[in-house]
Amino acid sequence: MQTEPPLGPADDLTPTPDPGAPRPRRATARFMLSHPLHLISLGFGSGLSPVAPGTFGTLFAWASFAAFSHYLTVIEWGILIAAGFFAGIGISGFTAKRLGIEDPSPVVWDEIVAFWLVLLMVTPVTFTGQLWAFIVFRFFDMVKPPPISYFDRKLKGGFGIMFDDLVAAFFSLLVIALWRMSV
Repeated sequence: MQTEPPLGPADDLTPTPDPGAPRPRRATARFMLSHPLHLISLGFGSGLSPVAPGTFGTLFAWASFAAFSHYLTVIEWGILIAAGFFAGIGISGFTAKRLGIEDPSPVVWDEIVAFWLVLLMVTPVTFTGQLWAFIVFRFFDMVKPPPISYFDRKLKGGFGIMFDDLVAAFFSLLVIALWRMSV
């Protein structure tokens, strides 16, 4: 009977963790308050929900949109959304890196910016219209049908975090537009 030689380090199939990579951390209120960028990326606390943080982030987006719509014009909203998207790439990436997770669910700035875009484009602004927009957006963001799932898997860092929600917003607006054309 022949015995195999013991496994050496090169034969071990378990990946060795990168010693320079931070250990995954849990997002907590203390973590959120440790840096202003964490406060933004965690949706001012809405992403700390232990259940469905993306849904709570989207609800925060809805509430903040309702609160600021009386003060901001469509152009100002457009500028805020564009700036929020591009700044969100760095902000979300920074928090994800500090948490040690590629796309942490408590990071909800991506949902906030994307849903602001959906709400801005949904006209006329009625509660029922916004509710349907919320439901459709959450469907696309949670289920991630193709091509959203492709972008979610392939794009990394802050850009990946932000971009798949932008695609979910696009598909939400497409479904809403098609539904309105059929009625």
